[in-house]
Amino acid sequence: MPDNYELVATGVYLEGLAVDYARGLVWYSDVIAGGIHGTGPAEARAALNPERMWTGGIMLNEDGAVLSSGEGGIMWNHPDTGKSGWLIREIEGQPINGINEMVSDGHGGIFCGTVDLEHVIAGQPPRPASLYHIAADGTARIAAEGLGFANGIMLSADGRSLFYNDTFDATYAFDVSPDLDLSDRRLLLAKEDCDGMALDAEGTLWITGYRSGEIVRMRPDGALLDPVPTPGGGVTQLRFGGPDMRDFWITAVAADAGETLKAGDMPSEPDSFLSRGRADTPGLPLAPARFRLD
Repeated sequence: MPDNYELVATGVYLEGLAVDYARGLVWYSDVIAGGIHGTGPAEARAALNPERMWTGGIMLNEDGAVLSSGEGGIMWNHPDTGKSGWLIREIEGQPINGINEMVSDGHGGIFCGTVDLEHVIAGQPPRPASLYHIAADGTARIAAEGLGFANGIMLSADGRSLFYNDTFDATYAFDVSPDLDLSDRRLLLAKEDCDGMALDAEGTLWITGYRSGEIVRMRPDGALLDPVPTPGGGVTQLRFGGPDMRDFWITAVAADAGETLKAGDMPSEPDSFLSRGRADTPGLPLAPARFRLD
């Protein structure tokens, strides 16, 4: 591990990632070994949903519950009470195949992207994905469809642009209307392994790649900044946190692990890791959702 990174945890295929500002914890998922794990300077939390695989996205709800995506929809777990349940399991009466990344819409709800986990698990080419908007009252509607493989997703600080990674293709942006409709999809960066995504306080996109050993940084005007080196392999997700928001955490996998998974084979070696680095520019804090959970 390079001197500018600290190894925090290991696993088989780490991907989902969220910084819990209130508790001082980092939550991360292992999509193959299962579970959502919490770690912090003074403690490690017992795993949430320890038997659940394919959790690709994690975020916080305002009441402290941890939201997690994956096969069948979005679950919630409250680490302090032990209560849990499903936020959403079907859309328009149809069971959800899978949901990947999620981000707050700034109004209590979220945007999220679907993923064809049925075909991923079978090693078959995934069917087209969609982006959905789920309002704070739980109402879900389609926001964009006919996408390739919806992955990392971020909302700009002013709420007027939604960025997302279409893995195996490129990073795109949508305009967001005051009514939270998406329009005018435009290409930002051609990158055939784009995976996770974060924003810093200057509006710069940090884009990871599941087989890339460095993080791409793109300014709002499209100019590329110097990339950020990582300890190697591929980086699946990135999140900022810490007292000054200059700490950042990455989940990383072996350079060939993503292609192995794409082919329908399951990685089995514990050579995936969570590590912490430091940035010159603070990250953009991520707002929690505001769902009313039973």
